[in-house]
Amino acid sequence: MNSDEVRQEFLSFFESKGHLVIPSSSLIPIGDPTLLLTSAGVVQVIPYFSGEATPPGPRLASCQKCFRTTDIDTVGDADHLTFFEMLGNFSVGDYFKKEAIAWAWELSTERFKMPPERLWVSVFLDDDESYGYWIDQGVPPERIVRYGEEENWWGPPGDQGPCGPCTEIYYDFGEEYSCGKPDCGPACDCNRFTEFYNLVLTEYYQDLQGNRTLLPKGNIDTGMGLERTVMVLQGVTNVYESDCFKEIMDRVTEVTGHSYGTDQETDVAMRVLAEHGRGVTFLITDGVVPSNEGRGYVLRRILRRAVTFARKLGVEEPALVRIAEAVIDKMGGVYPDLVLNREFTLKVIEQEETRFYDTLGAGMSLLDRIIDEGGGRAAGGIPGADVFKLYDTYGFPPELTEEVAGERGLSVDMEGFRQEMERQKERGRAAHTFKKDRGAEIYASLGLGATRFTGYETLAGESVVVGLLAEGISVHKVGAGERAELITMESPFYAEGGGQVGDRGEITSPQGRFAVEDTQVTVPGFYVHQGRVVDGDVSVGDPVNMKVDPLHRRDSTRNHTATHLLHAALRQVLGGHVRQSGSLVAPERLRFDFTHPVGLSHADLRDVRDLVNENIRADLLVTTDELPYSDAISRGALAFFGDKYPGVVRIIEMGSGDQRFSFEVCGGTHAKSTGEVWNLQISDEGSIGSGLRRIEAVTGVRVQELVGQRFDLVDALALELQTSPDELPERVSALVSELEAERKRASGLERELARREAEDLVGKVQRVDGANVVAARVKAASVEAMREMGDLLKARLDSVVVVLASVINDKPFFVAMVTPDLVAKGLHAGNIVKQVASITGGGGGGRPELAQAGGKDVSKISHALDAVPQAIRQTRG
Repeated sequence: MNSDEVRQEFLSFFESKGHLVIPSSSLIPIGDPTLLLTSAGVVQVIPYFSGEATPPGPRLASCQKCFRTTDIDTVGDADHLTFFEMLGNFSVGDYFKKEAIAWAWELSTERFKMPPERLWVSVFLDDDESYGYWIDQGVPPERIVRYGEEENWWGPPGDQGPCGPCTEIYYDFGEEYSCGKPDCGPACDCNRFTEFYNLVLTEYYQDLQGNRTLLPKGNIDTGMGLERTVMVLQGVTNVYESDCFKEIMDRVTEVTGHSYGTDQETDVAMRVLAEHGRGVTFLITDGVVPSNEGRGYVLRRILRRAVTFARKLGVEEPALVRIAEAVIDKMGGVYPDLVLNREFTLKVIEQEETRFYDTLGAGMSLLDRIIDEGGGRAAGGIPGADVFKLYDTYGFPPELTEEVAGERGLSVDMEGFRQEMERQKERGRAAHTFKKDRGAEIYASLGLGATRFTGYETLAGESVVVGLLAEGISVHKVGAGERAELITMESPFYAEGGGQVGDRGEITSPQGRFAVEDTQVTVPGFYVHQGRVVDGDVSVGDPVNMKVDPLHRRDSTRNHTATHLLHAALRQVLGGHVRQSGSLVAPERLRFDFTHPVGLSHADLRDVRDLVNENIRADLLVTTDELPYSDAISRGALAFFGDKYPGVVRIIEMGSGDQRFSFEVCGGTHAKSTGEVWNLQISDEGSIGSGLRRIEAVTGVRVQELVGQRFDLVDALALELQTSPDELPERVSALVSELEAERKRASGLERELARREAEDLVGKVQRVDGANVVAARVKAASVEAMREMGDLLKARLDSVVVVLASVINDKPFFVAMVTPDLVAKGLHAGNIVKQVASITGGGGGGRPELAQAGGKDVSKISHALDAVPQAIRQTRG
């Protein structure tokens, strides 16, 4: 069987057992920001186990895309992967151990035709029930092993929750692969056994104290690694020799020029390229973009690790993008999103890979400087602090530092590096430690139920004050002028969430008036009205009238509706890879962050704006509904990856049937129809990070204000340039052409002056230890001009050391050049210019034949140039 056949055989087998096949969810766990990535097939099923959502059926099966960060550093061995496909069958309170074990054995031995004598089974220490069921299937007792919690127990996903023992099936490759130890068995780390099917028997609930109680009904959560299973069925001993990776490994061979199977070190590097190339492709396709934190950091880390291993194979230019092409070609039939997002994915990889090669150049220069300065050499190696600086500042992999240092006979203090990394983690943990807000603790202690939000239906209402907080203290009454936080049993005020700012307005009691300046959710479910008493006083227990500022809400509502239209338009114009990554919805403007690898052209922005306004003019009906979260997603509703959603969610639909333009999960407030937005105008677009863009826009009356400002600007420019607004583009174009012509003329004059000055320097050659030396202050206006002068001097003198100095933007700059014959005799331009510039309070460096440096003290340029002969002697010495 090939991998496609194994995948289909698994799913069809469980369909025949009454299971509903559900599609793979994204690698980004939608609706649960506490999870970094989808790491197991059960992730999308957990809400069904916990009762937060109703499953589409009690028996489910899937082939789930998974990504585990714990295995990054082990990738390259026989079967550890970051990205993998997990086949799984699940029972939500339906069948349990007996059926799960019987079907696992039937699938493995009858459908997949694995030799029963090659299969071993593990069970939890005291799970006699599972042991008995395996005996019933004909598994000999000598091939059933019992393990403790370290091997055969699956704990809850957090501090508390469902848990239970597991039972696993291992494939035995034979004694010839054994480590030879007397206790060699399925759990051994040698190459004899591989676990390919895990049955988690969730039958307990574990509380915060670690106590376990039996659940009313047990659940089944299984995982069969597709790649490992294919490896077994195809009779190979590592996943890279199976058809899961064949086309990808062929592409790795093509881009590296190396053949797989020649030597162990080369094989490991090629495996890393293939595996990380696959992982990178799937992460980006599912919406992860490179960054320095969270999922984006995982992506950046494995991409850079791949580049590092590519370099070990002699690849000195971006190659991962070509491997990604092979991944898309191989797996696009099973995962159509790979094809749909092909252009976006390849562009992000190309940009990030190119950027890292540039980073490698900067890192190599710094590493050269560290080594050349002798600090590392004097101690016999490169200090861990320097290794960490290279990694933290330049993203320079420590493995690469080790490699370069080794080539120069130096060791690397990796223990010191690890200590620096741990210190950084400690700083990070300290910075992100959750600090409870005193007010949150007090509100939580009130023991009140959640605030009932009435603001979808009305902007006014009556309620009772149930809590007051002033200066971090729970109080009974607040008086005029006092700032406070006020909580009621119900509220029409929208609390900040989903990017939309909190409502403002007024709350009045029989004795006072409270101005609401913001509304927040301080404790989940508690709507807290923040503001001050403007008249009289307000007490706990007071009946109150609540009124939201209608203009503030209307404008926020209009802009929130517009963000949905903008999201839909971006996806239509740019492609389905566009995903929301953040937003701000305020009354005066909206801001929308989204994934896209390059800046939008003027035509793109125009098309997006026009498409939004077309659907505003269509006055599409905006409808809302509430559905179980899983149902909303299965019906095609878009959800924002960073949010945590409840079991039942609110969905917003703009248009219906063939005219449906937008369909999203959202708890914000929205217009009744798109026509209420009036108009949208994009005011700005730009980058906020690798693969992330931001659009700022206005709607309604503020479009008129923006357009008026732009017209005023055009009129002012036309007046200044003595032309009409209609002729302004031509006038500006003509001025730009004139300016460019003047720049070229000035550049030509500068080069001619530099040439003449260089010609004058030919006659001012010094002799230093038998070498021609030109050291002089020149009038060059740029470092580039200094280099051109140096090139001319080298051409005229054949063999020479050139050190030129000039003042640029009120600071001294130096350029040093050494001809190849003198480099061969030990002279190094980088070392020379470093010593010379240090006299002016600066520094720099570079290659043996060309280097540059900057300084601080212009008055010491002459002293610096006088030191050139000594610097040459020291360099040669």
